[in-house]
Amino acid sequence: MQPDERYVIGMDSSTQSVKAVAWTADGTPRAEGRAPHRISTPHPHKAEQDAEDWWSAACQALSSLMSQIDADRVDGIAISNQRETMVLLGEDRKPLAPATVWLDRRAQDVVQSLADEFGGERLHAISGKPVDVIPCVYRLRYYRQHEPELLDRAAQILSVHDFLTQKLTDEAAASWTSGDPFGLLDIETKQWSRAILDHLGIPVTKLPPLYRPGTLIGRVTAHAAMATGLAAGLPVYAGGGDGHCAGLGVNVIKPGVVYLNLGTAAVGGCWSPTRKLSRYWRTLVSPSGEGYLLESCQRAGAYFVNWLLDAFAGGRSDPAIFDRLESEASSLDVGSGGVTVCSYLMGCMDPHWDANARATFTGMGPETGIGHLYRASMEAITLEFVRSLLEMKSMGVAADRIFVIGGGAGSPLWRQMVADASGLPVIRSLSNEASALGAGMSAAVGAGWYGHFSEAADAMSRLAEQVEPRPATAEAWAALSRRQANLYRAIRHLDHADNGT
Repeated sequence: MQPDERYVIGMDSSTQSVKAVAWTADGTPRAEGRAPHRISTPHPHKAEQDAEDWWSAACQALSSLMSQIDADRVDGIAISNQRETMVLLGEDRKPLAPATVWLDRRAQDVVQSLADEFGGERLHAISGKPVDVIPCVYRLRYYRQHEPELLDRAAQILSVHDFLTQKLTDEAAASWTSGDPFGLLDIETKQWSRAILDHLGIPVTKLPPLYRPGTLIGRVTAHAAMATGLAAGLPVYAGGGDGHCAGLGVNVIKPGVVYLNLGTAAVGGCWSPTRKLSRYWRTLVSPSGEGYLLESCQRAGAYFVNWLLDAFAGGRSDPAIFDRLESEASSLDVGSGGVTVCSYLMGCMDPHWDANARATFTGMGPETGIGHLYRASMEAITLEFVRSLLEMKSMGVAADRIFVIGGGAGSPLWRQMVADASGLPVIRSLSNEASALGAGMSAAVGAGWYGHFSEAADAMSRLAEQVEPRPATAEAWAALSRRQANLYRAIRHLDHADNGT
């Protein structure tokens, strides 16, 4: 620690925990604090949290962080938040009901109703999001139908970012990228869509004001300073959604750079200077505020692999299980001996947007072992991403290298698969807390450390080894992709097949 070293804090309030990290100007994580979140599932279709727990966890994480550094050396803080999670507050700023988490599926029966009423293509064009149960707009439609008095009593409808900003500064504020995942933002005008809100009967005054990422949105109050250890008056800058911030954390804000987060979900994408719509991705406001982020998303990424091991390989209690399976899978050729996987364990987002899709394994024989299933699962997740990437490239989006993050990025085999299947070099990011780093970059720009997000990302993102694609495998990967893509189409009609034929 240098005697004149300065810090910005990136706080990532994610689904399961809060991480508060003090970053230096070159992206070194100097100190951090953590605290867990609890998720309640009172019904198979409901996933909830107590919004006050977001604040208590933030206070715990920040207090831990600030016990390790000098508060006078901090130049600002910004928040990264779990996306598609919202809370309704009353006039007293207290939650009227548990917050609904992005995993919540209570609105699944009204998704098509809203699409039919308002127009699915119109929703997609305004928000950039194909029709799907995850964006908050569908839960708001659910409340309008099933609990209208709750919706009408709400004085504020906030994301985690907005709620925590209010706790820190006494005023709620949204960034373009914290508001984006709600499905209520017009991604061209960067304003709340009056057309969608009017359809739902929600006054725009219930939504917080919107700010460009990196904008000063308030200062830490004396009360919040006592609760967190932050200095009173510390500037708070607009951050945004954790997926947006993760993209910023690996510098995906310029042409050619692609990112792939092989985490619980498999999320990837690249930057586009113009708004492009497709069923192969969600179109997001860029984390820099300039251009757009085209984001493919699979609900089950590393989660699928972990589920496979827990359900069929005796679990993950043996830390050597991954090394054994990596060795077995590495000895197999592309195609896993004919085993093909459809990885839609929790439904499918792009490109089919089918919440009822299910996972399957086909092509097994007497020689099939868990190593085949393990490799075939990674192949399927890889190819789902690659097909989205190829669709982006077909629409003129530049893509020349891939930065990988998340737990799955620790697998050399998986990194080589991504390189071979995409034909692009794959570079592992050292930014394990990419969302917190992206929030830190937002604070660094706001604090004037850097004049532009591109300067901050160049200076603060950190990379490790690079894996080159093997052209000799390209034909085998293309053939496997065709086979694997056809699997969903082949099985989706089974429930309706004529048993007499």
